[in-house]
Amino acid sequence: MIQVRHGEMKDVYSIVDFQQKMAWETEEMKLDFEVLLNGVKAVFDDAKKGQYIVAESEGEIIASMMLTPEWSDWRNTNFLWIQSVYVIDKFRRKGVFRKMYGFAKQIIENSSGFSGLRLYVEMNNTTAQKVYVNIGMDGEHYKMFEWEKSL
Repeated sequence: MIQVRHGEMKDVYSIVDFQQKMAWETEEMKLDFEVLLNGVKAVFDDAKKGQYIVAESEGEIIASMMLTPEWSDWRNTNFLWIQSVYVIDKFRRKGVFRKMYGFAKQIIENSSGFSGLRLYVEMNNTTAQKVYVNIGMDGEHYKMFEWEKSL
């Protein structure tokens, strides 16, 4: 049985492992372990940065995602951005993301501090895009642009 819960500091190494795998699978990018480890720990050390949700099956962490707040002056409240989603291979297409999404929606529903969920997805990741449409998300509103400084 799959259970979803808030991530805890004890989950850091599983989350780091998932993020390394996701970066490679989606962008063929190898992430620096120490930078990533410190980045994940920073979320647990400072709740203003975000929070993690994990899914477990028989005591094993099988998926994680990060929620990060974005202030909306239009609504005088925050949106939560879904980021860094990873589900291990053998649990994909088994409703794990749907359960984590439902857990995130409950966070929104149970708090006056949040107004909704947002996410971005790689343009070529049509599989994920179909999942997001199937759970009721709308991709018609915005197109994302970015600039990132060189490291």
